[in-house]
Amino acid sequence: MLDINKSIHDPALSIQDPEGNLYDLPHWSPELAQGLALKDGLGDLSSMQWRVIHSLRTTYQLQGNTQSAHRRLRSLAKEFATEGGGRYLYRLFPQGPVSQGCRLAGLPLPAYSGDASFGSFS
Repeated sequence: MLDINKSIHDPALSIQDPEGNLYDLPHWSPELAQGLALKDGLGDLSSMQWRVIHSLRTTYQLQGNTQSAHRRLRSLAKEFATEGGGRYLYRLFPQGPVSQGCRLAGLPLPAYSGDASFGSFS
């Protein structure tokens, strides 16, 4: 839950929502992604994690946020099928390849994937 006092006193919070997703795409940088990965306990991002992050960003740039979380996960699993598909992606991003991947990629979650009343689709 958003604490307005923390938001006022910590300017870094103004670029992210309470879940850590960026409000504005230009605020993203590889250094920010690496910092978020360290906070998530992922350590240094591997080349394969970077491939997924760049894939998510490219898809977003080409298609916008039109894919549902389920479709985005299916397309990622298909793209990384030779590496192991969805299971492989969940090993790279244990909090969910879509939710954690989008957060690290500086992208908003797909529509309806983070409804707090129903949980979130990862």
